[in-house]
Amino acid sequence: MREEDYQISFEIIATAGDSKGYSMDAICDARKGDFESADEKLKEANQRLLQAHELQTDMIAKEAGGEQVPVNIILIHSQDHLTMANVAEELAEEMISLYKTIADLKTEIEEIKKKI
Repeated sequence: MREEDYQISFEIIATAGDSKGYSMDAICDARKGDFESADEKLKEANQRLLQAHELQTDMIAKEAGGEQVPVNIILIHSQDHLTMANVAEELAEEMISLYKTIADLKTEIEEIKKKI
C-alpha cells in the first residue's frame, strides 16, 4: 500500500476532526449567548468540512476514473470522522438556532415584566 493512500485518509481525519471541534465550540458559544462567535466558528467548521469533502471527492473521482483506491481500516475510519463532522455541523446549526430563540424569548419576557 502506498503512503499516499494513508496520507489522504489521515488528512480527512484531521480536517473532519477540526470541523467537528469548531461545531462543538460554536454550540458552547451559543449556550453562553455569544452568537457572533458561534456563527464565526460554524463558518470555520463548514470550511473544514468542505476541505474534507474535497479530499473524499478526489478519491471518488480517482476510483471512477479507473484508478484503484485501496480500502483499509484507516480509510473507513476517515469516513466515520467525515460523517460525524457532517452530523455535528448540522446539529450545531439547529442548536444555535434554538439558543437564539431562547435568548429572544428571555428578552421578551423581561420586557413584559417591566410593563407589569
